[in-house]
Amino acid sequence: MPTLPSEPHEARRVAESFGADPGRYDRARPRYPDALVERIVAACLGREVLDVGCGTGIAARQFQAAGCAVLGVEPDARMAEWARRHGTEVEVSTFEDWDPVGRSFDAVVAGMAWHWVDPVAGAAKAAQALRPGGRLAPFWYVFQPPPDLRDAFSAVYRRVLPDSPFAEGAMPGLDAYSAFFTKATDGMRQAGGFGEPEQWRFDWDRTYTRDEWLEVVPTSGGHHLFPAAVRDELLAGVGAAVDAVGGGFTMHYTAVVVTAVRR
Repeated sequence: MPTLPSEPHEARRVAESFGADPGRYDRARPRYPDALVERIVAACLGREVLDVGCGTGIAARQFQAAGCAVLGVEPDARMAEWARRHGTEVEVSTFEDWDPVGRSFDAVVAGMAWHWVDPVAGAAKAAQALRPGGRLAPFWYVFQPPPDLRDAFSAVYRRVLPDSPFAEGAMPGLDAYSAFFTKATDGMRQAGGFGEPEQWRFDWDRTYTRDEWLEVVPTSGGHHLFPAAVRDELLAGVGAAVDAVGGGFTMHYTAVVVTAVRR
């Protein structure tokens, strides 16, 4: 549901806006499919994981549950503190500026965060932090509501935020997100030190009530930068759109992992 600026890693104000309400973010954001976590773990030589842009630790806790030791790197101190309180060790830094201090890992992962990292500098830093044979594996999920509801959500954003990027569509589809996958792939190739990148795809559905979806909406990139009155108007419009289809709906999700092995 975030907008897709051409160079999102340069939009630091948006990148570091999620921590305005870490409790809501941790509570409302979708978890990653177990199959995604299990495939990454199974493809690694060991279980020491570096989680880039770990946020509140959602993915980190899933990797910990799969038997991994996880260190998070997170630029927003508010998100990092929440993750620490819930069992994840975190160092506060952008990934480009983070220093591994001689440490090495079996996997470098990033859930919904790699687009906030310079794709070439990030891949180069990951190569520095990975053991030979280690795996870089950033991943994203894409929100795909029913088409009529997607159109209704977009109409709300066009009405409330006509001069913002959201007016072009509140929910970019899989084709739009493919720009992230391409930049990640190109970054790995340009940084050097990796084998040929590949993509893994995972699909699943989740049903939301109106109130559950209204918890998710403010966690999207940039929403906490809107004036409170604008957020309230957005939520009222989105809630009305869900009410119009019976008070609930099924969201289809697609997750894509872009991954390569350090030579």
